[in-house]
Order: sequence, then C-alpha cells, then structure tokens
Amino acid sequence: MQTRLPESFRASAEGARAEAVLRSCVHCGFCNATCPTYLETGNELDGPRGRIWLMKAFLEGEGASEVTVRHLDRCLTCRNCETTCPSGVVYHDLLDVARTRLEAEGPARPVLSRLARGALRLVVPRRALFWPLYRLGQRLRFLAPRRLRDQLTAPRGRVALPASSGLSRRVLLLAGCVEGVAVPETQQATVRVLQALGVDVEYARRAGCCGALPLHLGARAQAQALARRNIDAWAPLLASGVEALVMTASGCGVEVKGYGALLADDPAYAERAAFVASKTHDLSEYLQGFDLAAFRVAQPVRVAWHPPCTLQHGQGVRGAVEGLLDAVGIERVPVAESYLCCGAAGTNALLEPAMAEALRSRKLGALEAGSPDRIVTANIGCELHLAAAAGRPVAHWITLLAEVLSP
Repeated sequence: MQTRLPESFRASAEGARAEAVLRSCVHCGFCNATCPTYLETGNELDGPRGRIWLMKAFLEGEGASEVTVRHLDRCLTCRNCETTCPSGVVYHDLLDVARTRLEAEGPARPVLSRLARGALRLVVPRRALFWPLYRLGQRLRFLAPRRLRDQLTAPRGRVALPASSGLSRRVLLLAGCVEGVAVPETQQATVRVLQALGVDVEYARRAGCCGALPLHLGARAQAQALARRNIDAWAPLLASGVEALVMTASGCGVEVKGYGALLADDPAYAERAAFVASKTHDLSEYLQGFDLAAFRVAQPVRVAWHPPCTLQHGQGVRGAVEGLLDAVGIERVPVAESYLCCGAAGTNALLEPAMAEALRSRKLGALEAGSPDRIVTANIGCELHLAAAAGRPVAHWITLLAEVLSP
C-alpha cells in the first residue's frame, strides 16, 4: 500500500512503525473473515481493512472524525486478523500508533466517555486505590449499573497464599490489578500446583499493573512508565536465580512479552526490557515438560475451553492448555469458533457494552453447546465477562489441577 505520511512524522519512531504496517498491507480483506466486530455488524469500518483505511487517512493528515474514533474504539485488539493475514501485517502496531495520536489530536469524546476512560486509567493500575474500591463494589454490587456489576465478583473473604516452601527452583508471579482481588483463588491454585511440582513462588513487591489497560486506551506513555517500574522490580530477581516470570492472566502476559518493543527506543531500559520479555511465560508454557501424574483427576469432568485472544493470537500459544488438560484426564467438549473473541477485550466490556454482550452471547452459545460441567479459560477479563452470563461455573483452568491436591 502506498503511503503519504508527513515527512516529520515518517522520520519518527512511531511514524516508521506505522509506515511499515501500512506498506505491508495489500488490502485483500482476508482479515474481515475472522474479525469478530465485522462478523457482528457487517460494516467494512468495523473490520481491520476498513480501520486501516481510517488510520491511514488520519496519520496522513486528513484529520479524524467521530466516525474514526468510534470504529477504532470498537476494535477489540484481539489480533485475530494478524493470525489470519497472509501478508504478516502487524495490525496492533498501527492501532497503537493511531490510538496514541488520537488521544492527543483527535476529536473530543463525549464527556461521560472521557470521564470513564480517565477513571479507568487513574484507578485500575493503582492497587492501593483499586483494591479497596473493588472490595467496596463487591459489597454494593446490587446498586451498580449492569455493565459494572458484570465485572464485580460476589463478596468473598481474603484468600491466603501458601507460604514460601524454601524450594531451590523459584519463579515470579504477578499479582495483577484485577485477578488478585476479583478471583484470588487463581493465584492460590497456581502456587499450590507449582509447589507440588517442586517450584517455589515469589512476588516482587514493587511490581504492579503490567500496562495493558492504559496502552489499550491510547496512553502509551503511562504504559511505558508502568513497564519501567516492573522491570526495575523483576530484572534483578530474574538475573539472580529466579528462572521465569510466570503469567496466570494471558492479557498481562502478552503485554509483558511486548516490553522489548514497548521500550525499544529507551536506551536506559531497552536491553532490560527485552531480557524481562524473554523470561516471561504463560503458565501453560511453563508447565510443559513437567510430570503431571499426581494431578490426574479421579472423577470425570467435562469442560469447555475458551482460549483467550491474548493467548492464541497475541502470544501465539495454541494447544498448550489443551495438552495439559488432556494429560490429567479432563474431557474437553468440542467448541465451535474457538478463534473468536468473547467480547471482554480489556476495557471493551465496560466501554462498548452492546458489542461486548453480543459477542459474549455468540461465544457462550458455542461454549455451552456441548453441555460441559464447567467453562475454563486463561485470562481474568474473559473469566469475569463470561461468568456474568454463563449457565455454569467459569474459572481459570489451573483450578482444576489444584482441586486434585488435598486441602
């Protein structure tokens, strides 16, 4: 595709990223066939090809209208289009550039939209603010609007993580923004399973939000600042014997694996960012090669597995969870359209509720068609979004393995 980017922009790092993506796109439209929002609306501007045209026009200086903002906001960043694309277009790179510039130069959103986006950026990445507010929301969830109530789990007591066992093998876990307070059972199950396999778990106290949420909202500088803080906390531990940074939330995993690219132009952090990214593994990746005989289930259980977009498309990890579930004797029911997004997509469940609910309905139809006992996934956003409307329990897959262990 030919481009007419302004010379000053093209000479910048973000301009070079945008031009590389635009020039690689041949506008074939194959991406539309697997784009969840295009399949839902049939609108060309709700597919990757149409959105690329909108972003190209904006970045070439034609300005952005409310139409541009609306259709880019509706994009899930599921990266299904990247899996489908025969030309290897790195769509999310272009979307990142466009969203960042739209925040600075695009038309103003409605007041309520600006307030919602600002509140998410302010509160969620700051655990000292978010955790008390979330716990308060759990207790008052019956008063909350439905779109917010869907993201609030029922009130529960604190779940204590098992104490350090003094094992020689050690990994780091990220407590996360939402998972640690909304579904602490996931972290507890992960620690129990890892310790049973001879691996101890540590948390870096100074580490916090991975930065995925602000980046999704076009706040690249905030995402970079959060990444630097985490790198300062993790890099020394990873360099001194901790063998991996293990992610239980695939949305965090894809973000941290991208730290090398996020900070590639920062001379003070580029090398360490790439190092941390190289040591980051989804939990299912890390468990490959372990002997899981002790976790074989005694009673048959049928599950529907929902692979999050951030795992299968963002990280390119496919088949790992399925192999682990098969290895411990868990029956997986067939699920149609497993490549499609459930609609959670980070902040989309809150900011684009109509689209999020439509996609969730389609996804649950596929997941529940085989009458599973449970639905399992690997990302906190998917878990909360699906659980709000599912007719059966929804949980992280690691909890199935932990249930085999004695209390």
